Parts: sequence; C-alpha cells; structure tokens
Amino acid sequence: MAQGTRPIRKILIANRGEIAVRVIRSCRELGIPTVAVYSDADRAALHVRMADEAFRVGPPPSRDSYLSFERILDAAKASGSDAIHPGYGFLSENAAFVRACEAARMVFIGPPASAMDAMGEKTRARANMEKAGVPVVPGSTAPFPSVTEARSYAEKIGFPVMLKAAGGGGGRECRNDVRSSTCSWITAGACRVCSSDLRTWSCRYFV
Repeated sequence: MAQGTRPIRKILIANRGEIAVRVIRSCRELGIPTVAVYSDADRAALHVRMADEAFRVGPPPSRDSYLSFERILDAAKASGSDAIHPGYGFLSENAAFVRACEAARMVFIGPPASAMDAMGEKTRARANMEKAGVPVVPGSTAPFPSVTEARSYAEKIGFPVMLKAAGGGGGRECRNDVRSSTCSWITAGACRVCSSDLRTWSCRYFV
C-alpha cells in the first residue's frame, strides 16, 4: 500500500470505537501495523486492545483529544507512523488537518484539502454542484443571516424543510421542520449541537 511511490508502513487511526475497529481489521488483512488513539474515557475500548499500539491523546471531551491536531500528530510521530487514517467524522473532513499532516510529512488517507475546501462547507458544496450541472433538491446556496430569512426562504420553497448547520456535524445538526411556527428555535438549535459555527441553510425535506 502506498501514496504515490511512498510505502505506508504504519497507520495511526485518528478515531475510536467501531470505526477504528474496521480500519484495524482492514490493515491486518494488508499486513500493516496500526496505532490507536484514545481519550481517558476510551482507555479500555475494543479498538485500543485490537491495535498494535495505543497512545493517549487527552481527556474525554473530543475537542481536547480526538479533535486536537497537535495531540494526534504528536502520537503519530511518537509511534513512528507514516500515515493517518481519519475514519469518518472528527477530522475526516477538516482541510486544515490535512494541511497539518502534509506539513508534518504525514500521509493523510483521504481526499486532498482542496476537495474538502470545495465540499466541506455545505452551501458552497451545493453551489459547486449546481455549477457542475448536478441535480439538487430545492435549497439555499448561502447561509441565512437571520431566523427571519430562514423562515421566509422555507415558506418560499414549501414545508417540510430540513435545516442544517452550514459547517456540518455528522448528521447530528439536521433538524426537520414541518411548519413555520417552529422555525425560530429549530434554526438556532440546528447547529449548536455540533459546532461553534452558527450559520444554517435549508433544503426541501422529502419523506
């Protein structure tokens, strides 16, 4: 297994749980050693026990462990890994992390930063798809500046609608809104559950 002409000899998995277990099993089939990372809450987790090596990356909050560029890269360097597999969620769609891996001469197993720049932010991704002629459901191509704007747009395209955080959030940011009266609280809540990015966008929701 290689990135271009560079062989991959050891992979750090920047994730946890079932996601990491899947990657570990695949690496075993390929004969590639694996390195797990864990927060204090996951010290005894299955992925930690299955990997060839395991490194602590911080306390339970994800922002202080699995989402910490510095701690993940420090673990990769300390373990002698030459590649990082992000799994999905966490850092898997973070263009800045991809660039940090490149700066550390670490192979990132996933899309290039340029692809994430184009597709990571949801309204920009919709605009790029429309430009490429890809069919999309009716929806906004820019974040709403206010709840009033969100409600007005929802009434224009018709209920029910789905309100989502522009910055994404692994599906947890999705909120289905079936009537105008709930739009105020649901728009703000759509993104607060997943990130500090409070911008939202909307599209038609088809049942």
